[in-house]
Amino acid sequence: MASRSPPDPLRVSLQPHWRVARADGEPLDATALLDLLATVQATGSIAQAGREAGLSYRHAWGLLRQAEALFGEPLLVRGRGRGSALTALGDKLVWADARVAARLQPLLESLASELEGELGRVQRRAPAVAPTAPMARLHASHGFAVAALREQLAARQVPVELRYRSSLEAVSALAHGECDLAGFHVPLGEFEAAAAQRYLAWLRPDQHRLVHLAVRTQGLFLAPGNPLGLQGLQDLARPGLRFVNRPEGSGTRVLIELLLQRQGIAPRALLGYDNTEFTHAAVAAYVASGMADAGIGVQTAAHRFGLHFIPLLRERYFFAVPADALQRPELRPVLTVLRSPVFRARVAALKGYEAAQTGRVLTLGETFGD
Repeated sequence: MASRSPPDPLRVSLQPHWRVARADGEPLDATALLDLLATVQATGSIAQAGREAGLSYRHAWGLLRQAEALFGEPLLVRGRGRGSALTALGDKLVWADARVAARLQPLLESLASELEGELGRVQRRAPAVAPTAPMARLHASHGFAVAALREQLAARQVPVELRYRSSLEAVSALAHGECDLAGFHVPLGEFEAAAAQRYLAWLRPDQHRLVHLAVRTQGLFLAPGNPLGLQGLQDLARPGLRFVNRPEGSGTRVLIELLLQRQGIAPRALLGYDNTEFTHAAVAAYVASGMADAGIGVQTAAHRFGLHFIPLLRERYFFAVPADALQRPELRPVLTVLRSPVFRARVAALKGYEAAQTGRVLTLGETFGD
């Protein structure tokens, strides 16, 4: 019997969903409420927020009243002629939702991509279905250019199995044959050699190549307007100043340790040094919500959360790849997207990113010297 044409690849989407209830009460669909509150915060109008959420004015107020009854205090303040504003509790709920999204979304995207890969492998084993081409496996630390690449690949229906991991984990996975592309980043300038050495332990000049993704700016995240008047890295040691960190093994954690060492600051002298967030966006949301006074990350995240930003250095982000894999059929379309003018423009539009070399293939010697 003739095999059927290979089916279109399955797409999986996972989203966090809020439900809030008391033990003896009816649960509140807090996801709809939080969308409504976030739009009120941005526009100052409950009517406009309702329209954007597809709710009537009456339904929007009904949802707010139900939530206020559940929480036991108001979420909205109406001023004469000045529209509507959120109360302190309303603000906290919106920032909590932003932190949930920043922390969980990359993990959910990674899990969804893994599920797509598993489902694709099951489809390829089905005897009545024509085999489909294998998909490229990309392991990388989360970044805005990596997320943009995933969007561009999806738009062009290029299958890829993406896992967000620390830079060290990604390069180690490549060395062990667990992925085809491994994302990592290395600072330009005085810290380049020390940072690169961690990754070069897994990479071989005769076996690996580097695909340049972007140059990006890392710096200090501070509250809007910089109310504490911080001037630079040296101020992180101020008594009582709260810091939020990145996890062990992440490229930014390596950078933070090198920056503190140069400044002569003992890491344990920072209040909150052991508090970590998985992504740049999660660090930015943590600072923006008032739970920390400072963090370090890429400029794009600071810009999206309205934070004050003090640049510290620039770094290059690469995908390491086996040299003999560059012509594999599953990798060729990925490289085509990386080199496309559309993707370069997408990366260049990110605040703090440069895309002049995006898609260029380099040897280790060309990149880091001998």
